[in-house]
Amino acid sequence: MQKYIRNFSIIAHIDHGKSTLADRLIQECGAVSAREMTAQMMDTMDIEKERGITIKAQSVRLTYVKEGQIYILNLIDTPGHVDFSYEVSRSLASSDGALLVVDASQGVEAQTIANVYIALENNLEIIPVINKIDLPAADPDRVKDEIEHTIGLDCSNALNVSAKSGLGIRELLDTIVDKIPSPVGNTNAPTKALIYDSWFDNYLGALALVRVYDGSIKKGQEVYVMGTGKKHEVLNLMYPHPLVLEKTPEIKTGEVGIVVLGLKNVGDVKVGDTITDFRNKTKEAIAGFKEVKQFVFAGLYPIETDKFEELRDALDKLKLNDSSISYEPETSAALGFGFRVGFLGLLHMEVIKERLEREFDLDLIATAPTVTYKVTTTKGVVIDIQNPSQLPPVNEYEEIQEPYVKATVLTPTEFLGNIITLMNNKRGSQKKMDYLSPERVLLEYEIPLNEIVMDFYDKLKSVSKGYASFDYEPIGYQVGDLVKLDLLVAGEPVDALSIIVPRVSAQTRGRDFVKAMKEIVPRQLFEVAIQASIGTKVIARETVKSMGKNVTAKCYGGDITRKRKLLEKQKEGKKRMKSIGKVQLPQEAFLTILKLD
Repeated sequence: MQKYIRNFSIIAHIDHGKSTLADRLIQECGAVSAREMTAQMMDTMDIEKERGITIKAQSVRLTYVKEGQIYILNLIDTPGHVDFSYEVSRSLASSDGALLVVDASQGVEAQTIANVYIALENNLEIIPVINKIDLPAADPDRVKDEIEHTIGLDCSNALNVSAKSGLGIRELLDTIVDKIPSPVGNTNAPTKALIYDSWFDNYLGALALVRVYDGSIKKGQEVYVMGTGKKHEVLNLMYPHPLVLEKTPEIKTGEVGIVVLGLKNVGDVKVGDTITDFRNKTKEAIAGFKEVKQFVFAGLYPIETDKFEELRDALDKLKLNDSSISYEPETSAALGFGFRVGFLGLLHMEVIKERLEREFDLDLIATAPTVTYKVTTTKGVVIDIQNPSQLPPVNEYEEIQEPYVKATVLTPTEFLGNIITLMNNKRGSQKKMDYLSPERVLLEYEIPLNEIVMDFYDKLKSVSKGYASFDYEPIGYQVGDLVKLDLLVAGEPVDALSIIVPRVSAQTRGRDFVKAMKEIVPRQLFEVAIQASIGTKVIARETVKSMGKNVTAKCYGGDITRKRKLLEKQKEGKKRMKSIGKVQLPQEAFLTILKLD
């Protein structure tokens, strides 16, 4: 049985046709009838279908007949975005081969390279697939040369396909059967299975999608999850299918399947963990398991302050489905009660905020995203800071360390100058420049994560007219000369608008900030001072003029002293208002900070 199984993944950059190719493979294998077939069959969320991206890795079990022999093909569709690279690594660890899909018109992109290296680390058989060959701009030969030069894969036998029209799909399936090795594993050894995905089902509870390496998992078996150290009974077993899950009494060596343990929390079946038999445990867990770390943190606050409990319930429910988010309550003088939420990256943050608003009918304000800083206090204690307001006073810490990433940018050469200028402005240091062809160049930079969590991606797309692609991976912490920039409105600090910035650009950022805020803060009956400060030192100021209420309008004549008296009375009143006046900041104020360079 094992020799007729093929476990493989599809890896590609966003928008290179990965989900469409999966649709064609499902259709060609006859897993779904033409009437039931829909676009992006394996994408289950509305956001995935609207944006054309894969957020959750999905799997499907297909049967394919070649020369009279039935083969079981387990297709593992992986997310393409850098935020979900850990899920990609676990999906690839569950595979024996991978289809490297590259767009025939666009060529190799940054995320393609990142995912290929993960596949090579797992010693997978990689089949290059040149997709979209029916496009007018397609140039398969140039793309093959790029793959050979950039990644070092032999592309002499690369397959040319069109996932949209179905051209070359049968040849691709034959190549999968011929080239991808069957899974190896000892059927008589103790149970050893890798959890490479998990999600929450309202009826069945938390489900674990597993690849069995040794032994088997049977219904009714008592299993042990090695990472959590807990024992569970297997209530049900199923094979993944696009429409209806197929029940089975056993998942054997080399197979992929869904394990139902009746758990209420997806955190009990973490991606990367190992399942084994409770009475006859395997000697060691499958390598590579780690706790998912959040990189980007932002405050989420309900616009209607009485919706705080509803936001808490929404986050609790979302956590059931996505264990990679973390959250804790926080309060802000400006925004009231909310949560500081940790995300895997900027796309993850956008997706979670959109899901909260759509699925739970909430209106939310998100504060500027920040990263985790390591602060060494004067007492020698190292503390982690995820919110600028947590930073101790200047005299109580010695240094701030900020996280750095290795950034890879692939761009047409005509935009090279613009991109180097952008990277230098973002405090990046160049480590590598490699011309893949006369038209395309690969850049590698070390850059602070804080510089790319705001609007870096938008700026990169802007300076390259959308042609540059970008990928990054964390490389540790470095000491930075950083300060906390506070914003004061009418003398009151607005904690939700505090940011940590490099000292050299603090003055400029402060000036830009108060200038932008002046346009947004509504005019009052008194003057409103908007100031940017570092500690107690004010570095920039703008003033919002008061509304010109004409108090002398009712004076139709008579002595000028009457008018003067009224104006003096108004001046006194405005002084009093200034001391007790409360300025309401509109929602745009919190979005302004995201758009500042």
